[in-house]
Amino acid sequence: MEKQEIITEMDGHEIRLSRLDKVFYPRSGFTKGKMIDYYVQIAPFLLPHLQGRPLTLKRYPEGVEGIFFYEKNCPAYRPKWMKTARVWSEGSQRHMFYCVVEDAASLVWLANLANIEMHTSLSRAPEIDRPTVIAFDLDPGSPATIAPCCQVALCIREIFACLGLQAFPKTSGSKGLQIYVPLNTPVTCDQTKAFAHTIALQLAARYPDRVVSDMKKSLRAGKVFVDWSQNDAHKTTVCVYSLRAKERPTVSTPITWDEVENCLKNKDPELLVFTSDQVLKRAEEMGDLFEPILQLKQELPELSALECIQSAPPAAVRSREDKSAASRASGKRA
Repeated sequence: MEKQEIITEMDGHEIRLSRLDKVFYPRSGFTKGKMIDYYVQIAPFLLPHLQGRPLTLKRYPEGVEGIFFYEKNCPAYRPKWMKTARVWSEGSQRHMFYCVVEDAASLVWLANLANIEMHTSLSRAPEIDRPTVIAFDLDPGSPATIAPCCQVALCIREIFACLGLQAFPKTSGSKGLQIYVPLNTPVTCDQTKAFAHTIALQLAARYPDRVVSDMKKSLRAGKVFVDWSQNDAHKTTVCVYSLRAKERPTVSTPITWDEVENCLKNKDPELLVFTSDQVLKRAEEMGDLFEPILQLKQELPELSALECIQSAPPAAVRSREDKSAASRASGKRA
């Protein structure tokens, strides 16, 4: 079959696009062209979250049901206008040159390479050891679903509320939930990682029948794994608004705390599953719910401050339905 190619211009750059009718999501008929169109439309909301952040590519040349591979070094055949970030790799003992997406043209060029998922650093280059956020990845072990993740997410929100900090939820676009706590103040990965690990350990100690902090997969059955390890200078996490390579073109979607509570109440995982078309509509109607991640400045407390968790009622997250909880659910301080 002849390889069809079209040439388009974006941000003053010429981009060659190929195989736009290639079906990337066979079970839903979602094509490569539709994937690129999604990224073009979501770019105003996505690009601020990609600015300056080293990007690990996750490429699916034959679509989501085919082989895939990760790519840390930005391809050598990249256009001259594609920005890169020079990052030292302890494992390889050499510098890696990650792609950095700062305009729609770069986003489209990478999408044309079948880079379905966007996995970014929690830091911006060149200060790779200076994260701007703490992240928790809540992963349900089968047969658990995203619903119990919601309960753990609300616990994490309560912990940070106790510390005077705000937290914001998003779906992973897969089966789990992620909680981001914006900092945007001077801090190191060692500090955020230790802080996140301590919270995960305390949650596992408090709710041993529901939560696990150990990374062994054999321990996760029916429980929620609180993954604290992503708070590392050498790891990347799926970016908000990124597509995921699942049966449907689902997206890592910013959500409200009201939606988290509603999913927990109804125990319906589908309430927190959003496809590309739904996310575009949400963004148009609700704006960027993750904008505070970029703008809100919060200082990381000392580890000793986590003693307040010990005095908090174990059932606080289930029993608090007062005005302060409602205020936090709407993104305001109690």
